[in-house]
Amino acid sequence: MSASPHPSGRAPVGPLLPAAVLLAMVLLVWPALALADGLQALRTFVREAASGRAVFTQTVTSPDGARRRVSSGTLEFQRPGRFRFQYAKPFEQLIVADGTRVWIHDPELSQATSRPLAQALGQTPAAILAGGSLERDFELSALPPEGGLEWAQALPRDKDGPIQSLRVGFRGQELAVLELRDSFGQRSRLELRDLRLNVPVTAGTFRFTPPPGTDVIEQ
Repeated sequence: MSASPHPSGRAPVGPLLPAAVLLAMVLLVWPALALADGLQALRTFVREAASGRAVFTQTVTSPDGARRRVSSGTLEFQRPGRFRFQYAKPFEQLIVADGTRVWIHDPELSQATSRPLAQALGQTPAAILAGGSLERDFELSALPPEGGLEWAQALPRDKDGPIQSLRVGFRGQELAVLELRDSFGQRSRLELRDLRLNVPVTAGTFRFTPPPGTDVIEQ
């Protein structure tokens, strides 16, 4: 059947795309663009953040979700292999990596534990901040936006390690959240604020000398 002539005498043009079709096309393309943001932000952070400092709040939740423990403090890092977590509340604790070893100091217990950096860093949240080769230790992928953040996922290549999964959240290009789930199902969420990157950090920041009377345990 031939098309009816247009009242103006011109040949009829094809129908415009229905709004529903246009919307479907946008919805098909938009997730691919959005999913790339979190992963790209993570790779950019690892590539360009040589040092930094921030204030953090850490929330640890039991596997059943019934118990929560909240702590806070400050952190500093310098690539590769140097970081300092200074916990202030609810009790003091210090975690320092000097590029060779990681020290954990509990002042109230007068105890310090030391272990090789390679054993402690590889597949932990600290690897995001101070690790040397993120993609060597983790399988990376993009996740959908959530809670106003763009997300990337890091799954440990060592399936028998203590970490089950790690999610990294960015607000734009700014690292905002690290979420960890360990092999026991416990969840830890580290929220950062006042993050400053590529700032001068003194070498002494990442040195630790056990105070007199401290019981030192080397692993």
